[in-house]
This record gives sequence, C-alpha cells and structure tokens, in this order.
Amino acid sequence: MSAVSDRLPTFPWDKLEPYKKTAAAHPDGIVDLSVGTPVDPVPEPIQKALIAAADSPGYPTVWGTPELRDALTRWVERRLGARGITHHHVLPIVGSKELVAWLPTQLGLGPGDKVAFPRLAYPTYEVGARLARADHVSYDDPTELDPTGLKLLWLNSPSNPTGRVLSKEELTRTVAWAREHGVLVFSDECYIELGWEADPVSVLHPDVNGGSYDGIVSVHSLSKRSNLAGYRAAFLAGDPAVLGPLLQIRKHGGMMTSAPTQAAVVAALGDDEHVHVQRERYAARRTALREALLAHGFRIEHSEASLYLWATRDESCWTTVAHLADRGVLVAPGDFYGPAGENFVRVALTATDERVQAAVARLAP
Repeated sequence: MSAVSDRLPTFPWDKLEPYKKTAAAHPDGIVDLSVGTPVDPVPEPIQKALIAAADSPGYPTVWGTPELRDALTRWVERRLGARGITHHHVLPIVGSKELVAWLPTQLGLGPGDKVAFPRLAYPTYEVGARLARADHVSYDDPTELDPTGLKLLWLNSPSNPTGRVLSKEELTRTVAWAREHGVLVFSDECYIELGWEADPVSVLHPDVNGGSYDGIVSVHSLSKRSNLAGYRAAFLAGDPAVLGPLLQIRKHGGMMTSAPTQAAVVAALGDDEHVHVQRERYAARRTALREALLAHGFRIEHSEASLYLWATRDESCWTTVAHLADRGVLVAPGDFYGPAGENFVRVALTATDERVQAAVARLAP
C-alpha cells in the first residue's frame, strides 16, 4: 500500500487546517469559501425521483437504465449542440473525480506514457497520472506540447480554478492538433452551465469537432448545476470507440451509479428550471463577493465562468489566506492548483447568502 501512497502528493486540503481553525475562531463564525461544495437544497423534483426509486434491491448496471441513457443523449444534444448522439456515445460515472483519478489506469497508461493538463489545474489530473505510473506534463498552450508519448490530453473549460473559458477557435485548433498527432482528448466541462461573462462551448459541438467524435470525450457533472455533489452523479459523452472499452473495464470494476441516483439524474437532466434558479443564486453571490474583494484591494483575473473568483493581492497565496482567515474567511491557496498560482487565491461562491453577506461585511474597508 505504501508503494501506491508514496506516488501521491500530500493531500492539499490538509495544509489548510490551521487556517480553518483561525477562521473558525471569529466571533461570528467561519465563512468557508474554500472547497466549493454546494450548500443549497437539492431541488424537490430530484429528491422525489430519488425517493420513488428507493426500493431498488437489485444491482444497478454500469451503463445505466435505458431511461438514464435517453436522458443523457437528450441533454447532450439539447444543451451542448451535439448531433447524432446514441446510447453508445454516453456513459454514467460515479462522480467526475473518480473518473479523473482512475482514467489513465483504465486506459492502460503507464511508464513512458504522458498525461497533459493545464498549467493551473484541478490537482486530480496529476494524481491520475501518478496512480498509473505515467509521466505528466503541464501546458499553457496544448498545441505547443511535444506529442511524443502523449496519450491523454486534459482540457478544462470553464477552468477550475481560474474560471477561464476556452474559445471555440481555441478548442477547434486543439482538437485538430490532437487528432493530427493521435492524442486522446478528454474535456472536463463540469462547469459548462455556469458561464457569466462568456458562453462556454463543448468539444462535442460540431463547430469544434467537424461533426465527428473521433478521439474526443467530454466530462459532465451534476454536482454544481443541480446541487448533487452528495449523489455522485456524472457522465461521459463522446467517442464510442473510447467509451465502449471503458464500459467493459468499469463493469469488471463494479463502478456503478446507484439505482436511486440514476433515477434522480433522469429527473435533473429533464428539468432546466432548477438550473436557472441556482444560477441566479450564484450570480448574486458572485456580484457581492467580487465587489467586496475589489474594494478590499484584490485584483481578479479571468473568472468569466465557473463557481470561483481567481483573486490576488500580488503576494504569496498563503499570506493572503492568513490575512483572510484572521477575518474569519477561508479561501483556497492558489498553489494547490500548480506553482503558477502561488500569488492567487480561489474564492468559492458556494456559501449561503447569509454567509456571503458576512464575508462582504468583513472585507469592508
């Protein structure tokens, strides 16, 4: 076991514990804007669907029910603009993090193979490469990578942590480059419903991929759009030649979404109203926190989408974390997402309206 754990970096959130204690000591309690876990209720129709499916004594299937696959294909075509999506183009997963962490292993990657991800990125991309004993490399522009040995290219738009959105032109150029060099593209699009100053585009859109899904797969989650982080509900969509073998591997591994969760996902993807309601909540919190941070002397970069503000005072991220913790506000240090984030902090919008207003008051000049 130690041989596996020794391949992994220190779990980043453990390093934040002392600052969490400081923030929690504030007389009015902590305002936790660090992890980005949803705090609003699960929409009632989704809860009802889960309850109605609670009597599910048998094993669920890894591929999901036909109703679930219908819901996935309809949503991908309606929301992402994809065309010709069949059941073979979709695959449920047990939350997106397990997929990110275990994908290189499930693809059969190992020593000598390379996994690439953005310079500022969700740390689990690197963890996945390490678990498979593959090499890893980060990039600013993926088309400038050396394609030798490069087997998996992660895109992330909208970005966690920066909120940056890749344009249709950037996506098109990257997909063409990857196909030219035989590199598999996985596009993490878990925040695609949360564009504020930009309208995120999927790699599944025909303007990006030319109407072909060869060599491309997109990753989607219901954690943020529907407040279902506790349900572990996510899915893949894209190249059947990639998803077919993954399905077989995941069958052997027992990586199945629970039957009640599958029913809840059908309800969630069939209803857009709760997504609009949740977007409005986040939009209001974003406006309040953004204005408060700017008035407090922060500069905000990118952040045109997703659930975070990427903010800096042009100092060490840990100095900023300590500064805010003294005011009872906990944020994520930017170096959790790579050395390029060492002077930034990530501020999550996932706190109640009351806690957001408390943070605004504490940041007042």
